[in-house]
Amino acid sequence: AAKSWLDNWTNLSTFFEYDEQVRKTIYTTNPIEGMHRQVRKITKTKGAFSSEQALMKLIFLIIKDISKKWTLPMQNWGLTISQLYIKFGDRLKLERNF
Repeated sequence: AAKSWLDNWTNLSTFFEYDEQVRKTIYTTNPIEGMHRQVRKITKTKGAFSSEQALMKLIFLIIKDISKKWTLPMQNWGLTISQLYIKFGDRLKLERNF
């Protein structure tokens, strides 16, 4: 693991160039990984399932519960987007609703 970090430090260290709020947003906004993590968290404690259908029903209920959180606004989004705009202003397209 240490060798991998050292070999890829140039790419990994760019993450630390961002302010803490931007790093938090980048780290926590990968919805696919977040969803997989939450599904694994619940399914790994179940042991075995009586059928494939039982597993599918459980995953359906997990995703239904997780999806409630997807409509919540991101914390401190104004601060995060302003910092990203300073760094990537020429490439960042913002929708403005006036």
